[in-house]
Amino acid sequence: MEIGTGLFTCQRRPDDDRSTSEIYDEMLRLGRAIDDAGLASAWVSEHHFAEDGYLSATMPSLGALAAETDDVELGTCIALAPLYDGVRLAEDAATVDLLSDGRLTLGLAIGSNPREFEQFGVPKDERVERLRDTTDLLRGAWSAGPLDYDPEFHDVSPDATVTPKPDSEIPVMYGGSAKPAVRRAARVADAWCAPSALSVEGVRKRVEDVRNVRAEEGLRPDAGEDGDAEDDFQIYVLQHGFVGDSKEEAWDAMKEGYFYIQRRYAEIFSGDPVEQLDDDRKQELKDQAVFGTPDQVIDPLEAYRGALGDDVHFVFRTYYPGVGTDRMVECVERLGDEVVPAFD
Repeated sequence: MEIGTGLFTCQRRPDDDRSTSEIYDEMLRLGRAIDDAGLASAWVSEHHFAEDGYLSATMPSLGALAAETDDVELGTCIALAPLYDGVRLAEDAATVDLLSDGRLTLGLAIGSNPREFEQFGVPKDERVERLRDTTDLLRGAWSAGPLDYDPEFHDVSPDATVTPKPDSEIPVMYGGSAKPAVRRAARVADAWCAPSALSVEGVRKRVEDVRNVRAEEGLRPDAGEDGDAEDDFQIYVLQHGFVGDSKEEAWDAMKEGYFYIQRRYAEIFSGDPVEQLDDDRKQELKDQAVFGTPDQVIDPLEAYRGALGDDVHFVFRTYYPGVGTDRMVECVERLGDEVVPAFD
């Protein structure tokens, strides 16, 4: 099982007096720490028009992280595909992939925030179709020669040749937890990311569905005499957590930033203000998270590996606005030094 971390959102809490440049510098320092710690991946997230400065420019951010790192996989978790010009996304993603020597994974989703769709002038009821259209456009753009695809939502000729071309295929990851989203990922994408709200059993059921869909539709390699053939479709699992000296200390470190992120997500997804999370929601979030000493973190991660197999890529979300850079760097270092070796 591989273990990565993120998700860089670069939000500024009301009690944080740093400049945006300082917050971006924090992201780059953490990116270096992730690479130095030997973790498998580092991820950025995306939203727009946020008062707290939620990261909006995923490709420039990944380009900067590519320059600061050597080995770690870099990815979007998640880029809002319907809001992009597909050709520009293809160009920018290929550029990041080349700058990082083939380390990009492009995570895409349909989006949900009504305000974002309104401000970008994109009909929200077209978002599923736009996701698929963008994915097909990206693959055509990255292939040798002209696009050879006539996009429905992007005004570009099939005869156009989009440059630059990546040196190898860029994996496309889809998000989402509803059955149609999971099955869409199984049919169209190269990977699926399970959101943090799902339980271990919820993830297991969806992974089983992914594997069944791919087998039924002939998307998995034919099995040989020894049984099932390896499928290169990648499963990612996203979950919040933190590593500390004790369960109490780890929770104390993450909780304010964690609750802040979740309150802001409630606003983003609904489009309505959320002044406070109620006590039941806070307890639910605490119960979902994975935190404590390295040994206390390893045990629940073992549960994921036991349910999903050894090929799962666990994205351990340890970035929280306002927690403090040094504290997050220490968490990353302990994750690499004391947790990752248990899964080698």
